[in-house]
Amino acid sequence: MAKLSCIPSLLLFIFLVSLNVNISSAKTSYNVLTYGARPNGKTDSTQAFLHAWTAACGSTDPTMIYIPKGRYLLGSVAFKGGHCKSPDITIRIDGTLIAPEDYRILGRARNWLSFEGVSGVSIVGGALDAKGSPLWDCKSKGSNCPAGATTLSFVNSNNIKIKGLLSLNSQMFHIVINGCQNVQVQGVRVIAAGDSPNTDGIHVQLSTDVVIMDSSIKTGDDCISIGPGTKNLWIERVGCGPGHGISIGSLAKTTDERGVQNVTVKNTVFSGTTNGFRIKSWARHSNGFVKAIRFSGATMINVQNPIIIDQNYCPHNLNCPNQVSGIQISDVMYQGIRGTSATPVAIKFDCSFKYPCKGIRLQNVNLTYLKKEARSTCTNAIGKTYGQVLPDNCL
Repeated sequence: MAKLSCIPSLLLFIFLVSLNVNISSAKTSYNVLTYGARPNGKTDSTQAFLHAWTAACGSTDPTMIYIPKGRYLLGSVAFKGGHCKSPDITIRIDGTLIAPEDYRILGRARNWLSFEGVSGVSIVGGALDAKGSPLWDCKSKGSNCPAGATTLSFVNSNNIKIKGLLSLNSQMFHIVINGCQNVQVQGVRVIAAGDSPNTDGIHVQLSTDVVIMDSSIKTGDDCISIGPGTKNLWIERVGCGPGHGISIGSLAKTTDERGVQNVTVKNTVFSGTTNGFRIKSWARHSNGFVKAIRFSGATMINVQNPIIIDQNYCPHNLNCPNQVSGIQISDVMYQGIRGTSATPVAIKFDCSFKYPCKGIRLQNVNLTYLKKEARSTCTNAIGKTYGQVLPDNCL
């Protein structure tokens, strides 16, 4: 255990030392206006941004792409790092990037702004307005709607920083970290309607050494979703609500699936959310796992499911696999969690019959329902309690 716990502490130290993006260190600056971008919100500036990216990549020095105040219309654009020579590219945004008015333009793309195979990229400041509400309306009416685009995606990249960014009204996920190493996120704000579908705030998968700190997420799906293959994830001082909480999963989508391990979540506030801390997997065979998880120092304010493990996950009860979850969950600690549940059951552990949850620990937990004692329910869950735990332990 000591070996596991020291990794996030070292990661946090490295994060704090390296977080300050030194804009003055960029020897060469590339202003998007020079390449034809127009800050009027009407002229398509996609090609101008790509030209600025190509120029910055071509330099062998640390570079900065500067986006002055104003509104810049951008279509779907991929910034690729395959031939980049610059070891450090800072994208400083003082303006707002806006999506096309016609939601179908982005809706047919998987991503709005994607970075693929890049290294040493920092995004500082600015706002991204994906104008997702018309697509949400389309989906709510059951029409023939496109799937929608993720607002900001980093794929197969390393040494990434995202600082002080505002993401508004994404069509789908706001920020996705997929197949990346050493990613640092600080001071990010995410805003979308509480009923907006599939608008996860930050999604992490197949990635290692990711830090998310000092951020506020208000959205219609998970505030932070943690997918297979996530290792060494540190989350601290994050506010969530509206939203579906901080979720590991859903897992067991496939039989061959990488595990989730060494996740630390500290000092969070959940307000009016569907869930607080959730681990969810489909009732399906899988070789995946969840282990070495630490949830500590959380405040729950009128949360429907403050603490929940659901290994029979099946939203809307449609096409449920009705098997036994193969995800093995072990070594999960809930510590210093207090507040109010919006439902009578504040703690629910619904674990796999074949692979019971093991090593579940509850320490100093105080959750109430309507100023009265709440309840807990356990199925196939093995663990211990320490200190005062309310509702009463069912492990």
